[in-house]
Amino acid sequence: MSAALGVRRGWIESEHGMLSVVEQCALAGLARSTYYYEPLVQSEENLKLMRQIDELYLKRPFYGSPRMTDWLGELGWVVNEKRVARLMRVMGLQASVPGPHTSRPHPEHRVYPYLLRDLKIEGPNQVWCSDITYVPMRRGFLYLVVVMDWYSRYVLSWELSNTLETLFCVEALQRALGIGRPQIFNTDQGAQFTSEEFTGKLQGAGIRISMDGRGRALDNVMVERLWRSVKYEEIYLWDYADGMEAWRGLSRYFPFYNTERRHQGLGRKTPAEVYFG
Repeated sequence: MSAALGVRRGWIESEHGMLSVVEQCALAGLARSTYYYEPLVQSEENLKLMRQIDELYLKRPFYGSPRMTDWLGELGWVVNEKRVARLMRVMGLQASVPGPHTSRPHPEHRVYPYLLRDLKIEGPNQVWCSDITYVPMRRGFLYLVVVMDWYSRYVLSWELSNTLETLFCVEALQRALGIGRPQIFNTDQGAQFTSEEFTGKLQGAGIRISMDGRGRALDNVMVERLWRSVKYEEIYLWDYADGMEAWRGLSRYFPFYNTERRHQGLGRKTPAEVYFG
């Protein structure tokens, strides 16, 4: 008799020194999604606070933990800055202006220059961008990564994960490259995007790499706009119970976003109409 699903899931070590999570899942007889779609657990109070932080961050991405703590206090939360800073780190959030608490790339990873300043983006596949955001759920949370065409706003691929390791970002990139190929790929300086696994895929495809200035989330403004849309139009509305429910919801939303949701900035066209012409 095989071990129960929960027991086998417990065998997986995200920081295993010799085997990747995918290899461990194969050995344990687990589907990759069974592991990656299991929400990360926090206390009920922390989840409520993180949901509030997430909503405030969408409105004020330039707020670091000190100003976020002040704003939470105005809303009635009794919480200190140390706790807010810790939860923002867990959520992968940083203020969009440089400061002492902004996240840093992996010290051994190369950081590439920002190539979009003063660049006129005139068509699809000139610039793609990618980013990671926090997805709140009733009993935990996941991380969501997207790859998007900057000009058309077309979402080329997306992946969910309960870990910030590089693999789910690489998988999203590989799926996007099955659709097209950009001249430039822009991200922030997160360790997932500065990793050799990720940058190597781009270099191997002959794609120029661009990275936001440290702590400048607004350098990747098109993805920031996408996060507001997907959260207010999907994630916050449905209050997912678990990872599979989140996956089903986003599997409905992104085709809607690409093929039905018209954008004023695109002349009332959909992203798919602009991307595919």
